[in-house]
Amino acid sequence: VQLQASGGGLVQAGGSLRLSCAASGRTFSSYGMGWFRQAPGKEREFVAAINWSSDSTKYADSVKGRFTISRDNAKNTVYLQMNSLKSEDTAVYYCAAYRGRYYTTNPGDFGSWGQGTLVTVSS
Repeated sequence: VQLQASGGGLVQAGGSLRLSCAASGRTFSSYGMGWFRQAPGKEREFVAAINWSSDSTKYADSVKGRFTISRDNAKNTVYLQMNSLKSEDTAVYYCAAYRGRYYTTNPGDFGSWGQGTLVTVSS
């Protein structure tokens, strides 16, 4: 599956953004999906994951209660709604696909990655 992330940009602290990740192919519902991020000078870190049917999600502690992952299998798209953004959320955000109907938080399990979209939060 090929992934195309979009929706990044510049936002003030406290603001909101919604990232989208469009997937190619007809088997999107066979994949668990995730979002990761990488800030300058730091390693890539897990942000959120969702299983194929949207009934199971997982969040990093740093974003719990502020970010929401969702998916629309009819549109082959996964979303990341980000509210109450903080300067420490500044990073390149990547969507990723895991060939399995459950979710995982291990980046090594994800076989497909999008190109990344930059989110900059100004304080």
